[in-house]
Amino acid sequence: MSEQDHESSDTSGTPQGPAAQEQPQPQHGAQVSTGTGSGTEPGTEPGADQDTAAGAGKTAEAPGVPDAAIPELVIISGMSGAGRSTAAKCLEDLGWFVVDNLPPALIPTMVELGARSQGNVARIAVVVDVRGRRFFDNLRQSLADLEAKHVTRRIVFLESSDEALVRRFESVRRPHPLQGDGRIVDGIDAERELLRELRGDADLVIDTSSLNVHELRAKMDAQFAGEEEPELRATVMSFGFKYGLPVDADLVVDMRFLPNPHWVPELRPFTGLNEEVSNYVFSQPSAKEFLDRYTELLQLIAAGYRREGKRYVTIAVGCTGGKHRSVATSEKLAARLAAQGVETVVVHRDMGRE
Repeated sequence: MSEQDHESSDTSGTPQGPAAQEQPQPQHGAQVSTGTGSGTEPGTEPGADQDTAAGAGKTAEAPGVPDAAIPELVIISGMSGAGRSTAAKCLEDLGWFVVDNLPPALIPTMVELGARSQGNVARIAVVVDVRGRRFFDNLRQSLADLEAKHVTRRIVFLESSDEALVRRFESVRRPHPLQGDGRIVDGIDAERELLRELRGDADLVIDTSSLNVHELRAKMDAQFAGEEEPELRATVMSFGFKYGLPVDADLVVDMRFLPNPHWVPELRPFTGLNEEVSNYVFSQPSAKEFLDRYTELLQLIAAGYRREGKRYVTIAVGCTGGKHRSVATSEKLAARLAAQGVETVVVHRDMGRE
């Protein structure tokens, strides 16, 4: 089902649009939230809602601190205007201790302080972005320090298309923090280049191009609201190639090698959720064999992801329009993953667009 932007307002009455309404901020000091649900300081981006080395290990080498006291760490980053503040506020509402715009060099110190809080700070979320660009080069060293101390950490990267970001900055009439004397697109290009390596290291990439505030919060809730983190979470997403590849996909499958139900008049009005369409798709030669073999391949990939500490994977299943073959295959594939103990969510990105 396609995601559409809708107008919304925050609790203070300030108008907010979709992820598009995230407002960039000038550089300022770190802002701290304690998970009380009150949000960060006024003036932070109201954004909305978008692949891999993950942190591993279970303990940090903090002298005199019990292993159980080491806090869980999530680093939130991504494109300006892509919804970082909304993601951070969602974690705050879930009880995380949130620090906005913390210089990266201070992240290990924050983790150590949390470890000495006698369990009062069990989960820390840090927002890192180009507002602190003077310190951004220190992020790589900080991540290396955390890995050396075996601190469990995850990186959430908020992504969005150039068109969506330009629309959001224009709607709030504020410059991109990196555009200088140039255009908004110049700032976006510079930021993409600056964040390229970090995006590659991200454990979870969320594309917010077509998400509003509530949809982004729902995605964050789905990933972090559980009491216990599963070993691996999978999102199986059907899509239509004619609408473009999903930018947040880890794996892409092309089902266009199968006959298209669109050309069967009695099946054309239906979708892959319809039993007749699904039966037609999997009655084709090699369809079931493909599903069997690809499921086996995913078992191998999933085992590797778990060893590397990667907790999230997005599997994009495509056909021409994202209505028949990709939808039917996504449903079957998700059912098989769930049967293997993988927590699975199914998203039909383009179903209904025709």
